[in-house]
Amino acid sequence: MESVIPLVLIGALLVMLAAGVWIGLALIGVAWIGMELFTQRAVGDAMAITIWGASSSWTLTALPLFVWMGEILYRTRLSEDMFRGLAPWLQRLPGRLLHTNILGCTLFAAVSGSSAASCATVGKMTLPELRRRGYPDAMSLGTLAGASTLGLLIPPSIIMIVYGVTANVSIARLFVAGIVPGLLLAALFMGYVIVWSLLHPQHVPDAGERLPLAAKLRASRHLLPLLLLIGGVLGAIYTGIATATEAAAVGVVGALAIAAAQGALNWQTLRDSLLGATRMYCMIALILAGAAFLTLAMGYLGLPRQLAGWIGSLGLAQWQLVLALALFFIVLGCFLDGISIVVLTMGVLLPAVEAAGLDLIWFGIFIVVVVEMAQITPPVGFNLFVLQGMTGRQITELARYAAPMFGLMALALVLLYAFPELVTWLPQRMAG
Repeated sequence: MESVIPLVLIGALLVMLAAGVWIGLALIGVAWIGMELFTQRAVGDAMAITIWGASSSWTLTALPLFVWMGEILYRTRLSEDMFRGLAPWLQRLPGRLLHTNILGCTLFAAVSGSSAASCATVGKMTLPELRRRGYPDAMSLGTLAGASTLGLLIPPSIIMIVYGVTANVSIARLFVAGIVPGLLLAALFMGYVIVWSLLHPQHVPDAGERLPLAAKLRASRHLLPLLLLIGGVLGAIYTGIATATEAAAVGVVGALAIAAAQGALNWQTLRDSLLGATRMYCMIALILAGAAFLTLAMGYLGLPRQLAGWIGSLGLAQWQLVLALALFFIVLGCFLDGISIVVLTMGVLLPAVEAAGLDLIWFGIFIVVVVEMAQITPPVGFNLFVLQGMTGRQITELARYAAPMFGLMALALVLLYAFPELVTWLPQRMAG
């Protein structure tokens, strides 16, 4: 009987998803089937208590606030200002303005929390300009596809909040843990652009007029509001002055101030940003509620314990387990979005991960990097969908352009496993 239960639940989930049922409702349905058929526990009150507990978590309050902050900034001139501030400093660097994709996404990631938002916001400014100046589309689109995934890794990150709530680990420490790996990935992307441009100098347009230092410094003033906002949000978390939720409120106030200073704050902007944030959060909250109920049902069914025992019986070394999980998540990411991957798997996998001696903060960053890789893999690569909508190119063509970035993310995973201090060092030095 025990071997039949997972097959029944997986079959029910696939049928519901194929029928077009929302993911959150599908998770609730599978949990209900599991508890009703295979346990003696009353389903109704268990579902009500669990969903209410998951939805009323104070920690979860940070999520809609960070989503709203990103929605506000999406409707300002932030990406245009970033380009104007960064471009003068990159004219003498091999690859030149191709680096605006990477640096722009890195900066915007620190205030958006979403890779799709980073891709759309930075891309709508950089892609027309790079095309106008003669940069090859393959590099322009490839670097944007890869660098925009940093919206998941560099805090504040929506998926980190989801993982923190699901795995019951500190969201503030997760945020701080993502800073160094995020900068590492940005450095790898920039290094690739530099090497490519040195090997293909004929494809890189001329630098144009060389600006004096004073002109570069004047252009840099456009970056000041964004840097102050990033410093305020992340600095408050790192120093222990504010929790992740309180820092999210600081971020919203800062975003409103930037919008007001740019003259972009009006009733239409406020209304659209609130509606956009509400739609996004309601979707995520329903998925989290369903995942919480499914986790409870799996606990009653004993599936996590059985899976942990099965993985333990295989006798895998820690690196073999990490490799197997990476491949598993990459394949899963070809068909599901990152949030769904986290909420579907954590309840079952965490006992096995803890038994293997993996730090849950480190594992959270590992999951985020693997989900980043899934953002640029067909058929369900969300960043590829965004780029397809912006450019009209085929998904397969865009995936080919982004393939080198995928390889660099795989290299980053190897480095993070070989040197776990890249993840754990900064959180261990947090105040508070």
